[in-house]
Amino acid sequence: MGWRSIIITQHAKLSYSSRTMIVQTNDGINQIPIDDISLLLISTTQAVITTALISELSKKNVKIIFTDDTHKPISETYGYYPNHRSAGLLREQLNWEIGRSQVLWTKVVASKLINQINVLKLQNVKTSRLEDELNKLELNDITNGEAVIARKYFPLLFEDGFSRRNGSVINTALNYGYSILLSTINQEIVSNGYLTYIGIHHDNEENQFNLASDLMEPFRPIVDFWLANKKFNEFTPDVKYGLVGLLSLEIKYNGKNTLLRNAITIHVRNRLKYLSNKEQNIKIEMELLDEVPNHAINDNV
Repeated sequence: MGWRSIIITQHAKLSYSSRTMIVQTNDGINQIPIDDISLLLISTTQAVITTALISELSKKNVKIIFTDDTHKPISETYGYYPNHRSAGLLREQLNWEIGRSQVLWTKVVASKLINQINVLKLQNVKTSRLEDELNKLELNDITNGEAVIARKYFPLLFEDGFSRRNGSVINTALNYGYSILLSTINQEIVSNGYLTYIGIHHDNEENQFNLASDLMEPFRPIVDFWLANKKFNEFTPDVKYGLVGLLSLEIKYNGKNTLLRNAITIHVRNRLKYLSNKEQNIKIEMELLDEVPNHAINDNV
C-alpha cells in the first residue's frame, strides 16, 4: 500500500498510463506513481476520471472518495475481491463469539473516552465529570456511557451549548474528518479480507460500514483535537487539506511513536485477529502529542 494522500480540488482529467496516474489541469500535467498512492480524494464535481484508472487503483487497494457539490464526502470505491479473501475468513466473521465482540466493544469505548478526556486536558479543561462517567463503564457499555460523555464532552471542547445536531461549520468539519477516518479503516478491513458491513456493535442495515464505525471510535478525538485548535468561520480547502493530512500525524500508539495511518493498520489487523480468536489480548493505548500540526497534506491539486 502507498503512502501519499492526493486531493483533487479543481477541474481536472485523471487517467492511467504505465503504472502512473496522470492528472491534467489548466496548470499543466502531473504524473504520480500508482504504487505511491494510498488515498485519492476527489473534492470537486468538475473532475473526470477514467475507468482504467479506477480499475488500477482498485487493484492496489487505493481508496477513492468522491464529494458532492458542497465538497462533502458522498461515496467511495469499495473493492469486492481483495486478493486473499476466502470463504474461511467470511465464516469466521459470521461466527465471531458474542462474548469477544462485547469485550472488544467495551475496550474500544474505554479507549475513546480516555482519549476524549486527554484531549480536554490538553486544552486545560477540567475533566472530573467525564472521569466519573468513565469509571461507570460496564461490559458492552449497556448504559450507553459513550453517548452520555459525548453530550458533556463537545460543549467543553468547543463552546457552551455546542450540539452535534446542528449544521455549524465545526460539525461540517468534524463529519468530514470522521469520514476520512472511516474510509481509511474500511480500506484496512477489506485488505484483511473481511466485510465492512458486519459489525460488533453498530448494526444498521442501511450502513455498509458497521465494522469500520465500530473500530474507528478511539481515533475520533484526534479530529476533535485538531479542529479545537483551529480558528475558522468557513470550511475552506485549507481545513480539508489539514483533515486529510492528519493521517500523517505522529501519535504514540501502544507505547510506540508512529503515524496515524500506520496506527490504524495495526489497530484494525489486531482487532480482527482478536475477534477471530487468533489473538488473546486487547491493547488500545493512544497518546496525542502536545502539538497541533498546521496541515501535513502530501499532495493536492
